[in-house]
Amino acid sequence: MVDGEAPGDPHLRKFQKELSAGTVALALLAVLAASGEPMYGYQIAKRLEQVGQGVLSGKQSALYPVLRNLQAAGLLDSFVEPSDAGPPRRYYRITDAGHAALRDWAAAWRATRDSVDAVLEGTRA
Repeated sequence: MVDGEAPGDPHLRKFQKELSAGTVALALLAVLAASGEPMYGYQIAKRLEQVGQGVLSGKQSALYPVLRNLQAAGLLDSFVEPSDAGPPRRYYRITDAGHAALRDWAAAWRATRDSVDAVLEGTRA
């Protein structure tokens, strides 16, 4: 699963897709909060690839709809600046509401993770 793709099992691919849909927004907020400065989509994708151990990589095109949704919800701001290396770039930064959401979502994630881990400890999967 180095590049984020599931092996041939269609059930595993479906599970990973559903799991990813719920965690990408959390990961995006975390990356932008940790950065402390605005980032454009490619930078965000590369950072996710670096810190996410490949699990969230390979989904760059899927990031943009999530970024737009987070912005529409008031959790991110964005602005466009010219680029020396091509077309203008849209930069994203986390808002105060985004920081609050990140705290709440991270706590919910940890509680869910801990609960699922406790259940899985009893299996031999």
